[in-house]
Amino acid sequence: MTRTIRIDDEVFEALQALAEPLVDTPNSALRKLLKLDLPASGGTPADPETDDQGEEGLPQYGLADFLKDGRLKAGQRLVWNRRNLRREYRAEVLGNGNLRVEGLRVFGTPSRAAVVIAGNQQSGMRVWCTEDGVRLMDL
Repeated sequence: MTRTIRIDDEVFEALQALAEPLVDTPNSALRKLLKLDLPASGGTPADPETDDQGEEGLPQYGLADFLKDGRLKAGQRLVWNRRNLRREYRAEVLGNGNLRVEGLRVFGTPSRAAVVIAGNQQSGMRVWCTEDGVRLMDL
């Protein structure tokens, strides 16, 4: 479960100073500050950094079905090119349908990976592409 808190500009600037740009979310910066970093095995299912609940009202897709029917293969690389930020994220499809994002961790859905990277709601099916440029939603 996630909660909304309101903070003033000074607190937000302090959180930004603690955060690693394009990696940390406000939640992960607070976890660092409070020394609540997730264990290597991940957090609890209710943790907003690790749960795989996606955008409300939209179906959520892990990649297991894509592996089963041959649309993707284990070890295949996916790319999210965020042109406006001049940043490219790369991920590997794992044999169980999870997604390992370079420099981050393993995610259960492409949407959860995108949400953690962007810090706001994203559709992983729209943003992640094969190296050939085909969006997951078009596979």
